[in-house]
Amino acid sequence: MIEEKLKRVALKAVKEGGSILMQHFGKVKSIDYKGEINLVTEADRQSEQRIISIIKDKYPDHRILAEETGDSGESSPFKWIIDPLDGTTNYAHTYPCFCVSLAIEHEGELIYGIVYDPVRKELFIAEKGEGSYLNGKMIKVSPTDELNHSLLCTGFPYDVRDDESNIVNFRNFLVKSQAVRRDGSAALDLCYVAAGRFDGFWEQKLFPWDIAAGSLLITEAGGKLSNFNGEKSSIYAAEIVASNGIIHHQMMDVLKT
Repeated sequence: MIEEKLKRVALKAVKEGGSILMQHFGKVKSIDYKGEINLVTEADRQSEQRIISIIKDKYPDHRILAEETGDSGESSPFKWIIDPLDGTTNYAHTYPCFCVSLAIEHEGELIYGIVYDPVRKELFIAEKGEGSYLNGKMIKVSPTDELNHSLLCTGFPYDVRDDESNIVNFRNFLVKSQAVRRDGSAALDLCYVAAGRFDGFWEQKLFPWDIAAGSLLITEAGGKLSNFNGEKSSIYAAEIVASNGIIHHQMMDVLKT
């Protein structure tokens, strides 16, 4: 069992990060570009700074891996993995699909994950060995057993103009499933698989902060994770396939085509 203090700090951090995002939503004045189409706003930075300050106030020795400020490099067995704003492009365009994602590793194992959607006020929480929850109610993956009846989701990397491999995957899944969505927030996509809203998800060129919390939510909700070869997934690998477990092999067959 995780100590209650750790959970309280994590909850406070995502809630205050989400509050900052909502304060700026629709009022973004400054957008910087980390790449041709990869952007960051002042809300990203302020949310991340606040989250880190809350963690460091109670756990000054814990390691931090955050999207905007990188790896703090401490040698603590605890590591907090933070995405202060997953879905930045959506956010900058006032498309209301974004979240704060936070996960905690202990000695390399994910033990706790929270994803907070401040627009819908949906709080997804997973604890290792204790299940996944949405606003306090346990969630489970869907029972869908046919890819043809499945609603899937994916995303595209920022270098999609140069690498069209996932466009090919998208087309293949589009003709094999009931439908495919592309919402622009990998963290929320994984939560939706955990909650049974989506049946499966795949994506390439992701970072640990994109998928850490969502990965724990998937496994604790009874789902399955792998890489594109069907091998055990890692949040430090660049690709992920997540599903309700039942259609996983069908998804793998499509990715092999």
